[in-house]
Amino acid sequence: MKANEAPLDLFVVGGGINGAGIACDAAGRALKVGLCEMHDFASATSSASTKLIHGGLRYLEHYEFRLVREALQEREVLLAKAPHLSFPLRFVLPHEPHLRPRWMLRLGLFLYDHLDWHMTLPKSVAVDLPSSKFGKGLKPSFKNGFVYSDAWVDDARLVVANLKSARAMGARIFARHRCLAARRSDDGKWWEIELAGPGDAHVKLRAHGLVNATGPWVKRFLDEQTHIKTNKRVRLIKGSHIVVPRLYEGDHAFILQNADQRIVFVIPYERSFSVIGTTDIPVETGEKPTCSQEEIDYLCAIASHYMAKPVQPADVVWTYSGVRPLFDDGDDDPSEVTRDYHLEVDGAVGTAPLLSVFGGKITTYRRLAEHALRDLAPHFPHMGVEWTAGRAVADGEMADARTFEEAFDAFVAAACTVKPDLPKELVRVLARRHGSGLDDLLDGLRTVGDLGRHFGGQLYETEVRYLMREEWAAEADDVLWRRTKEGLHMTPGEREAFARWMAEQRPNFT
Repeated sequence: MKANEAPLDLFVVGGGINGAGIACDAAGRALKVGLCEMHDFASATSSASTKLIHGGLRYLEHYEFRLVREALQEREVLLAKAPHLSFPLRFVLPHEPHLRPRWMLRLGLFLYDHLDWHMTLPKSVAVDLPSSKFGKGLKPSFKNGFVYSDAWVDDARLVVANLKSARAMGARIFARHRCLAARRSDDGKWWEIELAGPGDAHVKLRAHGLVNATGPWVKRFLDEQTHIKTNKRVRLIKGSHIVVPRLYEGDHAFILQNADQRIVFVIPYERSFSVIGTTDIPVETGEKPTCSQEEIDYLCAIASHYMAKPVQPADVVWTYSGVRPLFDDGDDDPSEVTRDYHLEVDGAVGTAPLLSVFGGKITTYRRLAEHALRDLAPHFPHMGVEWTAGRAVADGEMADARTFEEAFDAFVAAACTVKPDLPKELVRVLARRHGSGLDDLLDGLRTVGDLGRHFGGQLYETEVRYLMREEWAAEADDVLWRRTKEGLHMTPGEREAFARWMAEQRPNFT
């Protein structure tokens, strides 16, 4: 920013789901917004979730009714906001009498169905598993269970969609820019911010307000970049997932109880796979978490106890791990630490504010952003009104339909009609990733031959160049494991060849 350039209204540090949501909300309220992320967007916690939009059924055991109600309300808001990135799922809960009694499960599911009175997804039912389609995949020894509704979401792409929305409304987005320092000016009216970008580039900015949405690094950012003290803390909890070849037919998912009172999900994943997770391991740092052999064995053992097809460590084709920054409520059990969020504002009205985000979960990111802007409103009297509940994210604009699934299916059918010479499965995969942005992606292209080099799976050169041009992708992992997940469908040789090609193209996009 030039010395004579007017300061931004708000600058957000952190390009995960909370930072992206706050930047998007603020930009839509006519604030001048900037955001930076030290790595790729959603490269930490926000691409390592279980990919669920859910109320958190097990949080009812800890009496977190407000959190569950808010999350359940958000579930359908997000399904409508991003119908290409999310879809409803039916979850099967096999009954294990020695773990939780049947009456407790019935009561919990009744509350889950009724905490949001406007719920349109199917309500829970008891099922006879051997005679039901929902029993597919389970050992025949499991006779009784329950089925309830939640939803799936592509977490990393939801972050990118919010950032694209923010950019379209004028926000300045700085990928791979680390915030070196943030200091209040001598008169306290604005923040003086220094960023370090690729190639030793330095950017200096001023902003009237600052948001610390750095996730696992929230306390470190306060200590090292701003030198502002707080008594709030986060607990860092590593959660790991394993991915294996598809374990069963059917679109349903499973929620499995374990003797340690934890639950593990088994969810259909990326066309040909099942994802199993997650673990809860306390850690000291958020840097580069990996799935340990103990975690792999733990998840395989739980899945094998329930599933008809045993899961062995040798079956694992990919693992991913993330560190969840949970607000420290003093509980000793990592599984019982609250998933609620806390916001802290430093700075009286008339002083440039600093808002820090402690905790949170992907399901409630939009509500968290509204709450953050509400807390900052006294500092920005010209701020616009709340708007995100009724507006789609970028590329999520689709025709109204009776159900969320129908909206997406109708869009895919129309796209297949417009592009009859492209394979229908490829069109569907691209529509799931890009929504209405598919029109721009495929503009002027008719056949597979027009898509350029085929890298493996359903990944073609045209899409990769689009991701580099429009979605800040700069490295192979940005494409293979965050924006497309096509790395799962490629051989090691194909992934290596793609990484070489991507590195060759990078100078043209910097």
